[in-house]
Amino acid sequence: MSKFDPQKHHRRSVRLKGYDYSQPGAYYVTIVTWHREFLFGEIKNKEMYLNKIGKIVEWEWLELPKRLSYVKLGAHVVMPNHFHGILFIHESVGATRHGQKMSQPDSDSLQSFTTDGIDGSPLPKGPKPASLGAIIAQFKSRVTKRIWKFPEFKETPIWQRSYHEHIIRDENDLKNKTDYIESNPMLWEQDDENPTNIK
Repeated sequence: MSKFDPQKHHRRSVRLKGYDYSQPGAYYVTIVTWHREFLFGEIKNKEMYLNKIGKIVEWEWLELPKRLSYVKLGAHVVMPNHFHGILFIHESVGATRHGQKMSQPDSDSLQSFTTDGIDGSPLPKGPKPASLGAIIAQFKSRVTKRIWKFPEFKETPIWQRSYHEHIIRDENDLKNKTDYIESNPMLWEQDDENPTNIK
């Protein structure tokens, strides 16, 4: 297994300049563990078996729509050292519809999680409230806080800084990303995030 090289393996930001990531849309996201460490479980016979940490990741992801009314979820998978998920933002927070103001994020919602920097690396600037960046920052932060309750993980970095996202453009794109997520454990040996494949 090759050693993690922060210069070689740094995840470059691919955010679209000027794109409003709080607007309604579908997004495919990938979030990687710190130094690609196997924190969430293991692949056996082409199936993913979550450990207690991996179960926290999955639970927090599934809780997102319960806390954030403008979020819906598509397919997701927790892998040994990364996470893939499809997320739909189905209304603009703060926008008006039929003359009525839409709900704002509550005080325990997005803003309080955008700049605390406990996802494994400091956050230089908080993302726009209710944007994709703020949603992912909250998710990563909540996962980290819960994992840190285990003494063996206290203050251990969990996530790489930032995340990768892809804006889903149409139904065919959505199907391709969903199929990839659902087949990810079966294709682990060829996965780009599998350290054995990093040259």
